[in-house]
Amino acid sequence: PLEGVAWTPRPPQGPPQGCFACIAKPPALRQASPILSPSSAVYLMESKSCKGDSLRPAVPCKHSVEKKTMTNPTTVIEIYPDTTEVNDYYLWSIFNFVYLNFCCLGFIALAYSLKVRDKKLLNDLNGAVEDAKTARLFNITSSALATFCIILIFIFLRYPLTDY
Repeated sequence: PLEGVAWTPRPPQGPPQGCFACIAKPPALRQASPILSPSSAVYLMESKSCKGDSLRPAVPCKHSVEKKTMTNPTTVIEIYPDTTEVNDYYLWSIFNFVYLNFCCLGFIALAYSLKVRDKKLLNDLNGAVEDAKTARLFNITSSALATFCIILIFIFLRYPLTDY
């Protein structure tokens, strides 16, 4: 029935057209088109613009049609890094600011503790960790120097310099 029909090679095609759901199916599971008459098969073989099989007409992807006509409701859940494990040393900084504010180191520690809280709200985990280390350093320094001064004061009150 197809005598005298010349087969013309198709140009090499790029990646398959259609959505991933249609392309990923094996050929046996894809929806088959109805069988064509010989005259329409000849037309499809000679047509250069046919993107489908040479014996089947190009069937538009049902998923792309659904995307154009319907809106699919989706739920987006944003997952941020867990910032609750970054310690801000806020209470220690307040204690150092109120009671052991040696050379304003307690105030500086409090300022860095507040910066840690702000960066945790902005989900800047790296900045929060760096500022938490700085707040801890100022808290340790303020506590150590203030404790050392308090101990020196008690020693000089117990043993005044006139005894030496």
